[in-house]
Amino acid sequence: MTMVDDFELLEKNGFRLIPYKTAKNEKQALKAADDLGYPVAMKIISKEIEHKTDVGGVKTGIKSPEVLKIAYAEMMENAKGFEVDGVLIQKMARKGVELIIGGKKDPQFGHMVVLGIGGIYVEIFKDVSARICPVEGMDVEEMISELKSHPIIDGARGERPLSKKAIQELVLKTCKFMIKKDIKEMDLNPVICDHSGCDIVDVRFRR
Repeated sequence: MTMVDDFELLEKNGFRLIPYKTAKNEKQALKAADDLGYPVAMKIISKEIEHKTDVGGVKTGIKSPEVLKIAYAEMMENAKGFEVDGVLIQKMARKGVELIIGGKKDPQFGHMVVLGIGGIYVEIFKDVSARICPVEGMDVEEMISELKSHPIIDGARGERPLSKKAIQELVLKTCKFMIKKDIKEMDLNPVICDHSGCDIVDVRFRR
């Protein structure tokens, strides 16, 4: 299974994703970016690469065909030695705070949902809160308040607070989805949120 399979599964189950297209070569990547409209992000598609960022398999803020050609060549060079199925071209997400929303199936307690600060440093900061599914809106409010970084979500240093409604909806949807599909482990990371909503940028499953 690849990232594209994971994206398609989310879409079939009512998750709204940032517009994206797949490409097998540079020419298709240029066409996809032109169709979507710059700026775009580009990500390697490979069953053998779990953490794309670690191998230079993610390029963001691509603003022109010329930049895309350079980024594509660099990505293919970085991916030498791996089986590559193509690239995913994705509209750039909104600017905001990176969260992780996901969970896992615990052998004893069943499905648990997790909310926390996301991005590439999620395993370093480990600022997360968890609940046993199913959850309600009040549970999500409590999860947010338990985070050490909750002032960022509430709007620190004059910044507008993040949309707690959008975060809540996504946490509830994730919980229901994990139960429905009996997902063993799931990470939506990062989910970029601002005052008006959230964008799912990447996803990883273990079924």
